[in-house]
Amino acid sequence: MTTVEPADASALAFSPRTLSLLGPAARGDPYAFYRTLREEHPLLWDARLGAWLVSRYADVAPALGDPGLAGPRRGGCCGPGTVRCGQEYAAPESAFALLREVCARTAYVLARRLAGRQEADLVEEFCRWLPTGTIAAATGLSYGAVMGRRGAVAARSRAEAPAAVDAGRGRGGTGVALLAANSAGQAVLTGRALASLLANLLDNPDQLELVKAVPALIAQAWEEALRRNPPVHVVLRRADGERALSGGVVPAGAAVALLVGAANRDPDRFADPDRFDLHRTTPGGLAFGPAGCPAARVAELQAECAVTALLTAMPGLRRADGFDPAESGLLTRAPRLLLVRPA
Repeated sequence: MTTVEPADASALAFSPRTLSLLGPAARGDPYAFYRTLREEHPLLWDARLGAWLVSRYADVAPALGDPGLAGPRRGGCCGPGTVRCGQEYAAPESAFALLREVCARTAYVLARRLAGRQEADLVEEFCRWLPTGTIAAATGLSYGAVMGRRGAVAARSRAEAPAAVDAGRGRGGTGVALLAANSAGQAVLTGRALASLLANLLDNPDQLELVKAVPALIAQAWEEALRRNPPVHVVLRRADGERALSGGVVPAGAAVALLVGAANRDPDRFADPDRFDLHRTTPGGLAFGPAGCPAARVAELQAECAVTALLTAMPGLRRADGFDPAESGLLTRAPRLLLVRPA
C-alpha cells in the first residue's frame, strides 16, 4: 500500500511516483530526501529499488527487531537490529582490557606518523587502518588475511585461534584473539564510523575542545556521531507474511528498506536532529547492534583509542584550510576524504 498522492502533486517537492533511493534527489542530499519521506511518504513503494521504504523512527526501530521481517541468515555481527551476536560468543573482561592496550598502541603509532606532516587524510591514513590493524595485531594474522578471510577467522575454534599478543601473560588466554577475530567483520564499518566521528568533532571545534578537556566525553561523542551519521543507512529485510507497517500494509514476500539514516534524524524522536550535540540525552540511536554486543564494545573502545591518540599526538589538530568533508555512499555512508592539518 503506497502513500496516497495528493490531487495537486505539483505542490510537493517530489512526486511519490519518482521518489527513489536510487534517484538523483537521494544521492544529492539524502537527508533532505529522508525529510520528504518522513513528512509526506512514511511508507513508499520504490519501484526502482524494488522495495518499500520506511523512514520514521517509530516504525524503523521496532521493524529492525521484527521476526516477521527476515534478514540474512549469516552476516557480520553488530548491525542495526542484530540480536544474535551477543548470543553466539562471549568474551572475558580481561580480553577487552588487553584488546584496548593493543588498539591504543596501534592508534598511537598511526597518529605519530601523521604528527609531523603539513597535511594528512585521516580516512586513508588512519581510520581505514586502525580497526583492521588492531585485529591483525591481536590475532597474529596479516592485514591482508584479516581483510580477506573475515568469515573464516571468526569461525576458528578457541584452540586454533592465535594468541600472539597475550601469550605468556597469564591474562585472557586466547580470549583476546577470539574477541578480535569475531569483530573482524565490522572492521570496515568501524573505520567509516570513525571517519564520521572525527568529521563531526572537527566540524564543531567547541565540542572538540570539550573532548580534549574531558576525555570521558569521547564515548558520548561516539554515540552521537553514530546517531547523526550512522555507517549503515539502509537495512534490507523481506516480509515473511503480510505486515502492517507505518499505516499501510506490506505484502508477503516484499522487500523492505528500513532507512536507519532517516530514523536517526527524526525530529519526533530527537530534538534538533541535524545538530551534533555530545550532550544529547535522548537514547535510542540506531547504528550498531545491542549495547551488550562484544563487537559493539570493540568498536567503541577503538573510537576512544583513536580520539585519544590523535589529540595526544596532534593537540592542534584541525581541518585543512578550505576543506569541507562530504559523505558518499548509498547503503553505507561516510566521508571518503578527511584532510586535516596536524598542527
